[in-house]
Amino acid sequence: MQALYGFFQSDTRDLGRSERELFANIDKVYDLYIYQLAFFLELQHVANVMIEEAKEKHLPTKEELDPNRKFIDNKFLQQLAENIHLKREMNNRRINWNNEFELVRKVYNTIRGSEMYSEYMNNPVHDYKTDRNFMISVFKEFIADYELVNHIYEEKNLHWGDDIYLVNPMVVKTIESFKEDVEPDFHLMSLYKDREDDMDFVKDLFRQTAIRNEENEKLIGDKTKNWEVERIALMDVLLMKMAITEVLHFSNIPVKVTLNEFIEISKMYSTPKSKIFINGILDKLIADFKRENKLNKMGRGLME
Repeated sequence: MQALYGFFQSDTRDLGRSERELFANIDKVYDLYIYQLAFFLELQHVANVMIEEAKEKHLPTKEELDPNRKFIDNKFLQQLAENIHLKREMNNRRINWNNEFELVRKVYNTIRGSEMYSEYMNNPVHDYKTDRNFMISVFKEFIADYELVNHIYEEKNLHWGDDIYLVNPMVVKTIESFKEDVEPDFHLMSLYKDREDDMDFVKDLFRQTAIRNEENEKLIGDKTKNWEVERIALMDVLLMKMAITEVLHFSNIPVKVTLNEFIEISKMYSTPKSKIFINGILDKLIADFKRENKLNKMGRGLME
């Protein structure tokens, strides 16, 4: 959607260039995923540095000289730090938090001041499941939507303000997938479920929507005769063009799935009334497609 919006707004409308940028931005989503996982390692590092700093104070307390290391020795964090795939991705993508020590310290201090942290640190149980579940809670409560962290992401990449909502569930699933007996070569999540099929789908939907722009615009115009297409919200028109393309030219995607997907997207990216407008226009168009036998869906339930 974002790539097509940029393509249609561009003066050159260079399809090949826009497609390459699309896939580059998709790959950048994985950078964000690695950044979020790497944040755990920096939290562990900051916690360790702060313990050592406390020991070096002029008059350290007994607690500072013999600190509770449960957070630093968290069994999941130890696994993550040893994971060779995370290390490789961080190295290849040049991802680290080395220049954001004070920010990570601020996040850690927020965690350390919470009741959740206190309960964990004072809990005599120190098993793998407790450690892993604690880190899931820490991520959801203090990292996933931390404003200053998200601000840094948005400075790094314009799209990451939206992409974070895709990446955060990936991070939680990744932590949940770790078990006590996993080896350092345990695989992280892949950005694609089936890389070849998914990339083909992205490429086809992008190209077909771009190439069939004029015919899709006419279809929309015929159902909005009381409106000038130019006066309808640009995002509404784009979403309807994508939906029409998917309904007519992707035989393995149920009509109902297409409708639901694009109406949900409209709730996030368009006007409050867009979902009603888009649903109404698409319902009329799909009724016409059925009557004219234009739907080429393969398999039971795909027409509904």
